[in-house]
Amino acid sequence: MTRPFVVGLVAAALATISWGVQLPLAKDAFATVDPFHITSLRYAVAGLCLALALVWREGLGALSYRGFGFAASALGVAGMCGSPMLVFVGMSMSSAEHAVVIVSLQPVIAALAFWLLRGRRPTNFTLACMALAFVGVVLVVTQGELGSIQSPRQILGDLICFTGAGCWVVYTIGIGRLSGWSIWRITTLTMIPGALATGTITVILVMFDHVAPPSLAALREVGWELAYLTFVGVLLSLLAWNFGTRRIGAMNATLLINCMPVSTFVYRAVQGHAVAATEIIGAGMVVAGLIASNLRLRTLQLRAARAAADSSG
Repeated sequence: MTRPFVVGLVAAALATISWGVQLPLAKDAFATVDPFHITSLRYAVAGLCLALALVWREGLGALSYRGFGFAASALGVAGMCGSPMLVFVGMSMSSAEHAVVIVSLQPVIAALAFWLLRGRRPTNFTLACMALAFVGVVLVVTQGELGSIQSPRQILGDLICFTGAGCWVVYTIGIGRLSGWSIWRITTLTMIPGALATGTITVILVMFDHVAPPSLAALREVGWELAYLTFVGVLLSLLAWNFGTRRIGAMNATLLINCMPVSTFVYRAVQGHAVAATEIIGAGMVVAGLIASNLRLRTLQLRAARAAADSSG
């Protein structure tokens, strides 16, 4: 492996590991500050920092949408508002362990989206891997008690997390339409409308007394968690992910998403939380299904490349 590939691999891996840690951190913070205000604050600060960095790197003109205003805003609302807010709200009703396993299903959701929208049917092997991952999620969510639902609120929270994961898939697929933009520009100009949408929703919820503004004492109490969620979970991780993806390719980067459940479960274990055996087994099934599908796709693409090279030679 070349040095740029190794550096990119490490960057992408660190991003997914940090995302896995941020979920239990956020879950703990929700006991003091609601997920709406936490999401609004972290994206407002991160968006401002990215905007300043973009102007410094590419000039003031880089803040112009130049005909992509609607597309970038829609994607930003989906990926930078809908995804984090829904995942955090769902997790507040469920658990970080459930949320990270569900979020790890993003490659499966993407494959289904391509099948429905573009007619690209996955291979039978991929469908089998997707089914294995789905069974793993069901095992984690139900803890093996398939015949009964212990907590309807928890199940609802898991479904909300799944919807949030779907929003990120929409964002990931859609940003390819923003041709000619740098990674810095794509991230910044989608985060700005996403942050504005998140702030607007939070203000509306406060106006209707659904949530109460946190006190300064409450914000200080979750200062460490909020700092991590903002500067590590958004700023550094997004930059590391984009940096790594460009050097190792989207397929290798997608495979590293499987680091998220591992880091979440390890972090919870270090905190002293008891993790049920069914949750570990289910998470293992999800990871195994996604890895097997990725490796199979990689093999097929290598075969196709070799066949093309042989025919041209």
